Amino acid sequence: MSSLTWVRRRRSVERFWGDFRTRKAGMIGLGVLVVAVVLALIAPLFIDAGVTNVVSGTGEKMAPPSLDAPLGTDESGRSVLLMIWWGSRTSLLIGFLAALLSMVIGTVLGIAAGHFRGWAGAIVLRVTDWFLVLPSLVTALVLAAILGGSTATIIIAIGVTSWPSTARLIRAQTLAVEARPYIERSLALGAGHWHITTRHVLPNVAPLLLASTTLEVASAIVTESTLAFLGVSANKTSWGTMLRGSYDWGAATAGAWWYILIPGLCIVLVVMAFTLCGRALETVLNPRLRTRAA
Repeated sequence: MSSLTWVRRRRSVERFWGDFRTRKAGMIGLGVLVVAVVLALIAPLFIDAGVTNVVSGTGEKMAPPSLDAPLGTDESGRSVLLMIWWGSRTSLLIGFLAALLSMVIGTVLGIAAGHFRGWAGAIVLRVTDWFLVLPSLVTALVLAAILGGSTATIIIAIGVTSWPSTARLIRAQTLAVEARPYIERSLALGAGHWHITTRHVLPNVAPLLLASTTLEVASAIVTESTLAFLGVSANKTSWGTMLRGSYDWGAATAGAWWYILIPGLCIVLVVMAFTLCGRALETVLNPRLRTRAA
């Protein structure tokens, strides 16, 4: 790769960051996400994995916040703060990987549906439409129940049910890109399908894909929490399983508001942060939205 290409890419990144920094909501969301990810990564340095065992609780059951347990305790006497901290690893991991799987499937099928004409593109489009009308949460719930409650199966269940909207979005963008004159010139010069899709289409849909992925992570975290609350968990502590535990042990009737409120606030805060970042990315990367915002 030539030095000129690197200079252009560096300037492009600098322009992007300069525009993104002007979006206060996006910067707030980014700050929250950085803190959440860093805390999740360093959790093993301060917390032992045994904190999630039901026999590890040493405090009073359903105890309110105190100096020993700043966010109170759960039904087993475990610190809610430590459970929240450790559970962030599972919630964020499933959110990121499920969104990544969804984006990969949606991008491949979306580009294929927009690039190929005739029966090949029609089949991909019909499959996308079929998945699009399926209730994604119910489908994910059924898949997770059939495949089991491991982390991998939860990721697969969410990923393979949430890609149709991305495929539709990428298909529309692919059609717009391939209508440009330089695509016709590339075809006239003998460019094949792989060259067109990877060298021309994919780079042009990548900015839109980045913004869509950020929003998809938020959706995946909510879906994981919902599945965990419905009883299809990843067999690991997460914010969703904590909400399920608070429901099973009657935290609401026992007045243990901290056991319900804190995990719910964590989900809302992180999802809102992803949403703010995604909206800011859309505004920066989409010229039409950027013009309206200005």
